[in-house]
Formats: sequence, C-alpha cells, structure tokens
Amino acid sequence: MKKIMMKAMLATTLLAGSILGQVGSAQAAAAAKPAAPIMRDNLSKYGLVKDVELPVTVTAGGLSYTLEKIMIFDSKSKDAQALAKQYGYNLDGFQYFVWTKITVENKSTKVIQRNSKDLSEKWRLNFGDLSTGEAFSILPESSYYSVNNKNALWTWVLKPGEKLSSYQGYLYSGKFNYFKLSADYNGQFVSKYIVEPEA
Repeated sequence: MKKIMMKAMLATTLLAGSILGQVGSAQAAAAAKPAAPIMRDNLSKYGLVKDVELPVTVTAGGLSYTLEKIMIFDSKSKDAQALAKQYGYNLDGFQYFVWTKITVENKSTKVIQRNSKDLSEKWRLNFGDLSTGEAFSILPESSYYSVNNKNALWTWVLKPGEKLSSYQGYLYSGKFNYFKLSADYNGQFVSKYIVEPEA
C-alpha cells in the first residue's frame, strides 16, 4: 500500500513539474515574442514613400540633428487640435501641422543656441512644393520662456558635448513632392533626402 501511495505521489509530483515546465516554457516564449514595430511616421498617407528609414541624422558645423519621428496632421484634425491646445500652438491659415520628435547634439567646441542671441534656424524640413516647400517651426506658447523644453521646443542652448531630445511643431501648406532634412550651422549646409524627388 505504501509503495502504491509513493508511486502515486511521485507521478503527481512529476506531472506537476511537467505542467510547471510547460507553463514556464510558454511564459518564456511569450516574453521572447518580438515587440510590435515602433511607428515613426505617417509619410505614406501623403504619398511620400521613404528611401531611408527613420531615425535620420544630418550634421553641419558640429551641430547634429536627428529626426526620430514625424507625424503630419491636417491642421483641423482632432490630433492637431489636441496638440495645439496642449502646447499653445496657433495653426490658423495653414493646411498641415507637422509634429516631430528630435535629438540635437553639440559636437562643436562652442555654445550652439537658438534664442534672442541667435535667431537663425539650424535645421529645416522641406517637402518640395515650389510655392513654399519649407515647413515653418511654430511657437508653443506653453513653453515660450522655457529653455531646452523636452515637450515642445522653442528656445534652446547646448554647451559643447550636450545633447537634447524633445518634440517640435511645424506648419506647412502645399503639396508633398519629396522630403528633405537640412542642417545649417557654422558655414556648413548639409541635406539628406528621406523621400527622393521623382525623376
């Protein structure tokens, strides 16, 4: 009788171990399941077929600009209006609101800044319409006085070696013929196409 009980207990133990092993394997398999790809843009919605994938970096004169993500919205859409309300953007008079996630790094030996001391644009987004072509950075009233704001960038200062990741809004009206990034600093101008113009 003891032998039967021992065998039954041993079988139960082995079965439980087997089930636990299967559950563990299933959990491990579930954990190993690849994550869904990050949506970095909606360019195809506007007929722009990428030649290179984001993120894309352009560097000029020691200033490195990386476009991490870009989303284009009709300026009257719910998404555009929600961002406008949250950060204090005025979208009046433009067809599109362009929302970008960026990383900027100072690889030079001097301070690089965009503020009252230096108003020049250091990077540009161009969609190729002959009438306007360039998207214009837009002032976020919520962070107008905030330097290096990480939610809605306007004024910024980077010392040598410093890096900043943030979001930036743009306005655009016109057609989408291509998509080009440009960095313009310290006498150097460097451009890179994300969507090449049609031949």
